[in-house]
Amino acid sequence: MKVGVTLPQFRPSVEPAIEAARVAEEAGLDGVFVFDHVWAIGHPERPAHNVWPMLGALSAETEQVTLGSLVARVSLLANAVLAHNFESLHRMVGDRLVAGLGTGDRLSIAENQALGVAFEPLEARLADLADACRRVRSIGVTTWVGGTSPAVRAVAHAEADALNLWGVDPAEVAAEVATGIEVTWGGIGPASPAETADLLRRLDDAGATWAVVGPPYGEAPRPAVEMVAEAMARLR
Repeated sequence: MKVGVTLPQFRPSVEPAIEAARVAEEAGLDGVFVFDHVWAIGHPERPAHNVWPMLGALSAETEQVTLGSLVARVSLLANAVLAHNFESLHRMVGDRLVAGLGTGDRLSIAENQALGVAFEPLEARLADLADACRRVRSIGVTTWVGGTSPAVRAVAHAEADALNLWGVDPAEVAAEVATGIEVTWGGIGPASPAETADLLRRLDDAGATWAVVGPPYGEAPRPAVEMVAEAMARLR
């Protein structure tokens, strides 16, 4: 199982996120992942660095780690634009790129409203998600669909390379793996190497191919990333 981290992107300065990515590569982690939000969920007063320029910057700051979106929302951009963004990134980083895609949910409606972008009914967003998967996979980019609802899982089975489940118990990962789809996991991680290693071990046993951990970032990102790396070393 590969192990990655999400980045501390909900801060005024972009430097902590860039530094976290550098440390992740230096520490031997497998990937770094960027959220697609206008602000931290529930906290519109907190800034968020946009997923597209962030991934572009990381393409220049890293050489080995996988770079991915977790997840880019079809409700924010037209699919043609979204696919073009991934195509441009793919030219920069090649097979290091993972396109995590999702529909958005009730927690992200306010972001659409703030931008003046329609938040379409679920059926329309599911159709957009399936279309986006087809467009992005056609240019050779590994594609994950993120979400836990039965409808989103069905799109993942039909149109994506993997299903990404956020914050679920490893037993739910195992149940989904048993249906015959590749499953990756993302979520907020524990605060200690021992607890994180235990989580990684259970996810590995469940059959997850990736665990993307949101570590407890403090003022300096290095200790949090190194903690995940230490937990990964215990697993391996």
